[in-house]
Amino acid sequence: MEFITLNIDGKEVQAPKGATVLEACRYNDIIIPTLCHDPELSSPGGCRLCVVEIEGMRNLPPSCVTTAGQGMVVRTNTATVREARKTVLELMVANHPLDCMVCQKMGDCSLAAYAYEYEVANQPFEGEKAQHPIDDSNHFIVRDMNKCILCGKCVRACEEIQGRSVIDFAYRGFNTEVSPALLPLGESDCVFCGSCVAVCPVGALTEKNMIGKGRPWEIRKVKTTCNFCGVGCNYDLNVKDGKVIGVTGNETSVVNGRHLCIKGRFGTDFIHSDRRITTPLIKRDGVFVEATWDEALNLVAEKLTAIKEKYGPDSIAGLSSARCTNEENYLMQKFMRAVIGTNNVDHCART
Repeated sequence: MEFITLNIDGKEVQAPKGATVLEACRYNDIIIPTLCHDPELSSPGGCRLCVVEIEGMRNLPPSCVTTAGQGMVVRTNTATVREARKTVLELMVANHPLDCMVCQKMGDCSLAAYAYEYEVANQPFEGEKAQHPIDDSNHFIVRDMNKCILCGKCVRACEEIQGRSVIDFAYRGFNTEVSPALLPLGESDCVFCGSCVAVCPVGALTEKNMIGKGRPWEIRKVKTTCNFCGVGCNYDLNVKDGKVIGVTGNETSVVNGRHLCIKGRFGTDFIHSDRRITTPLIKRDGVFVEATWDEALNLVAEKLTAIKEKYGPDSIAGLSSARCTNEENYLMQKFMRAVIGTNNVDHCART
């Protein structure tokens, strides 16, 4: 990798050639605030919160779309830069609902965090407040476009990560909002993967099942592997008072990053369901009764042995599950071929 040398806040630093100023700063652990930028997505340079001073350039360029150059002199935290960022935040807050106390995103909202950092304590700009109806037309995601800051991260995640392009900017001017075409989200082609929720920096997109169940500082995150298929996606179980209340993506996940499918992100309600079977059941006199694992396994072994002896091994077939690991599926087919003695093996994901 080829590197360049530039001066950032009075220090000579190095960064990969071709990197943006924002990437160069982050490469050297220099913090610059962003709202519309995401390292996994294209950069529109829209929010203008990441502006910096660069010698030889007019005005304050956005660092997320400005390529770093050899010998460039950058200042990231001058009074002019901080004032510009504060003004950007004040303009956003002028049109934003100030219901932080009851917002599900409180404690994990980038806009609120930056407003606190830059001391946006009042509203110097009087702006009209949006009056969009809240869209809760599906079982998983609540969309409150009154809180949307039009960063476009959800639009780009849907198009660039998932390849769905279900949502985009609609209308113009003050009435602009992120919306599916013609239909509510619940009736659109959305597959409810939740990638839009994962990248939303404010409370515009929230997971319906987690609303009112806990604040970020009350939740313990436990990284685990999804058990819905054999891909091996990782995510964080959000646990409060010993109960799983939802799932959030984990950036350190090698397989999937923050992104999940509908099952992985929203399919956790079975964990605490009163209909969940937690012990083996054996049918006696036409009724299922609870049994120990030894009783259940012994019964299965006896039945398989009896069927094999009476009708032959090819009278038995095995169907494995995509919810098992690759190792478990390997053992299952090995058991069928080596122990039962048949090649009648199939898998639910084959089709």
